[in-house]
Amino acid sequence: AALTAALLGGGLILAAWRWLRAAARPGAGVSMRGKTVIITGANSGLGRAAATELLRMRARVIMGCRDRARAERVAQEIRAELGEREAAEGEGELVVRELDLASLRSVRAFCHRVLQEEPRLDVLINNAGIFQCPYMKTEDGFEMQFGVNHLGHFLLTNLLLGLLKNSAPSRIVVVSSKLYKYGEINFEDLNSEMSYSKSFCYSRSKLANILFARELARRLEGTGVTVNSLHPGIVRTNLGRYVNIPLLAKPLFNLVSWAFFKTPLEGAQTSIYLASSPDVEGVSGKYFGDCKEEELLPKAMDDSVARKLWDISEVMVGLLK
Repeated sequence: AALTAALLGGGLILAAWRWLRAAARPGAGVSMRGKTVIITGANSGLGRAAATELLRMRARVIMGCRDRARAERVAQEIRAELGEREAAEGEGELVVRELDLASLRSVRAFCHRVLQEEPRLDVLINNAGIFQCPYMKTEDGFEMQFGVNHLGHFLLTNLLLGLLKNSAPSRIVVVSSKLYKYGEINFEDLNSEMSYSKSFCYSRSKLANILFARELARRLEGTGVTVNSLHPGIVRTNLGRYVNIPLLAKPLFNLVSWAFFKTPLEGAQTSIYLASSPDVEGVSGKYFGDCKEEELLPKAMDDSVARKLWDISEVMVGLLK
């Protein structure tokens, strides 16, 4: 009886805690009417949650997704969730475009279409990512995590910079991770040809995200385009599909993740905040968690490394020969 009471009490406390977390939505009351937002990886997890909320705020949301058919189904689900009134013409729009960040050809095709069709771009959310996958390479021969998480977004952002500048004030939001702390930028083996650790390479790609955002913010000073990076916290998404959990441990893991991991909507709040809140208008080059600015380790603020990574990335994606 005592154990049952303790479990029931603990469950009620956790439920109340989760309700309070869900109730705190910094984007409430903000209108994005007339603004165009691109979100990469918007067909699941954090990206889907951000797309739903920004559509609710009346934005024109472009979902950049690798699997177009799946993204179209998700877009229909989002429209159904919001209902006829909120998805009506003039009250926000959801658009699906094919974008495979593991293919520089696909990134260029996506950007070409955006530049042909979109008169403005107010927010770019670099959200898509791959987590601790076995060693594999992108279409262009890059280690998959570095190629998708950093290089694909690096090219995407650079190709859309002109439109972002013309639409200023505009914003770039870069989704990183606290796991950046365990990464190092090894310029001698960026492609992991000498050695590969799936966890280290993920952390390296997330450190690269922060260094990229920092250097880009420096280059965009005075343009009206802001750049900020963030960590969403530990979130229950399909990002961990390559993580193997023993069968017997799965029930316990599921219980712990339900109790303590953020939902995708909770995890997306900082992305939504940086994309829409007037509180961060003009703020650039910062790192956020739970909608608040946070301190970075010195290695994530090393401007010489950030500049070198930028220069090498330009060559790797073909922006410079």
